[in-house]
Amino acid sequence: MQKKAIVIGAGIAGLACSLRLQKKGYQVTVIERNSYTGGKMHVLKKDGYRFDLGPSLFTMPELVESLFELFEKPVENYFTYKKEAVICHYFWPDGSFFKALADPEEWIKEAADFFGEPSEVLKDYLDNSAKKYALTAPIFLEKSLHDWSTYFSSTTLKAIGNLGALDLFISLDKHHKNIFTNKKLIQYFNRFATYNGSSPFKTSAIMSMIPHLEMHKGTYFPTEGMHAIGQSLFQLAKDVGVRFLLETPVLKINVKNNSAKGVEITVNGENQYLEADVVVSNADVFHTYEKLLPTVQTPKRIVQEERSSSGLIFYWGIASTFPSLNLHNIFFSDDYESEFKEIFEQHTLPSDPTIYVNISSKEKPSDAPENCENWFVMVNAPANQGQDWEDLKQKMKHTIIQKLSNLLGVNISDYIVCEEILDPVGIEKNTSAYQGALYGTSSNDPKAAFLRQSNKSHIDNLFFCGGSAHPGGGIPLCLQSAKITADLVPAI
Repeated sequence: MQKKAIVIGAGIAGLACSLRLQKKGYQVTVIERNSYTGGKMHVLKKDGYRFDLGPSLFTMPELVESLFELFEKPVENYFTYKKEAVICHYFWPDGSFFKALADPEEWIKEAADFFGEPSEVLKDYLDNSAKKYALTAPIFLEKSLHDWSTYFSSTTLKAIGNLGALDLFISLDKHHKNIFTNKKLIQYFNRFATYNGSSPFKTSAIMSMIPHLEMHKGTYFPTEGMHAIGQSLFQLAKDVGVRFLLETPVLKINVKNNSAKGVEITVNGENQYLEADVVVSNADVFHTYEKLLPTVQTPKRIVQEERSSSGLIFYWGIASTFPSLNLHNIFFSDDYESEFKEIFEQHTLPSDPTIYVNISSKEKPSDAPENCENWFVMVNAPANQGQDWEDLKQKMKHTIIQKLSNLLGVNISDYIVCEEILDPVGIEKNTSAYQGALYGTSSNDPKAAFLRQSNKSHIDNLFFCGGSAHPGGGIPLCLQSAKITADLVPAI
C-alpha cells in the first residue's frame, strides 16, 4: 500500500513540504485547525480595503517556482509577480529621506551621495554580503545542521576555511561601526537584523549577508498580493492530490516505541485516529512538544531559548493618498540601541519605535477604494509575557500617529476610516506561535543557527518544518525548511 504522511499545519512551509512529500510518492494529508490555509500569510477585507495580514516582503521567488517545476506545472497559471524598481523609502526623525533603488550600481551612487560614504566602501560591503551568503547558504540554509554529511562536503570545508570572513563573533552593529562612519547608514544596515526577529546589537555579524537577498537578488510583488503565495501553493497541492482537513484540531501525535504512528484529531466533536508512516509538524516547536506530545518531555533548551521579537500591527484604511510613500516605507527611531533594549531587555514596546508602513495598493490599486490607501503599520514588539497589551496598544497608536503626522505634515488620524489591530496575543492565538514570536527563537546568540530545532526529531518518523525549526522564519527560509525536511524523509 502507498505510504502515508501527515503534515500538521498549513503554513507556507507545511504546504511546500506536503508538495515535496507528494512528489516523493507519499499519500499526504495536511491537517489545519483554522478554516484557511497559509498560516500567518492570511488576508483581511474590511470596508472596501484588503490587507495582507502577515509577511509583506517577497524575495527569492525561485523558491516558489521550484515547487511548480516539481510537477511540471506552468507557474503563471497559478502565480504571477513583478520585480520592484525601488526597494524601500527611508525616513529619519530629522526629516531626511532616502529612496533605496533596486539596481545595486544606482544604489551605490545614490547612497554615496546621501550618506557621504565612499562608493568603493559601499561596493565592498555589498560584495562581502554576497560572499557571506555564497559561503553559508549551502550549509546553514540549504541543509540540515544535524546531519553529519553536511560537515563532510567541499562547501563546508570552504566555509570553515573562511571563518574569519564570516564575522561570526562580533555583533552586527559593531561590524557596521568598523566599516562606516555615517550613523544613518549604520542604522540602515542594522535594520536587517529584524528580518529574523533579532537585535543588531546582539546578533552575529554573519547576518550582514541578509542585505544580499534584497539588494542583489531583488524584491518582488505578487500581482494578487502576498496572500496569493500561499493560496497558489494550496491550489497546486489540491491539484496534485494532497488531501486537506481544515477546521480540524490535532489533539496529539501518537507515539509508540519512540516512533510517530499518526495523530489524534477532533471531527464534529468526536476523536478520530489517523495512522501515518511519517508525521511532519509545521506547528511551532514549543507548541508541538507542550500540546501535541503529552508523554514526551519538552527539551529544556526549547523552554529556555529567547524568543524572537513579535510585532504590533495596525491595519488602517486611509482616506487619502500619499505620493511620498512607496510600497515599503521605514520611519526610523532616533535611538536604535534604546529601542532594542526596551524590546529584548525590558520586554516592552519602544518609546520611540521604528515604524514600517506597507501599502500594497501602491502596486494593486484594488486593495483600497479610489483615492485611498491600505496601510499595514507595524512596530517591533517583545514576545508576549503577560504585558498589558490593551494599554500598550493605545499608547503606541498615539505615538505612531504623532510621529507619522510630524514627518508627513498632516494629521494622520483625520484619514483613518477603518482599523484592525493584531498584537502578540492575537498572533499566538491565530498561529500557535509560542508567545507570539514571529520567528520562533531569536538569533541574538552567535550559536543560534545550531540551537534551532532540527528538522528531524529524536522521535522516529517525526519531523519539523517552518519558522521555529531550522533554518528559521520568513518566506525564503520556511521554503528552505520544507525542502530540507522533505529530503530527510525516507524515500519510498
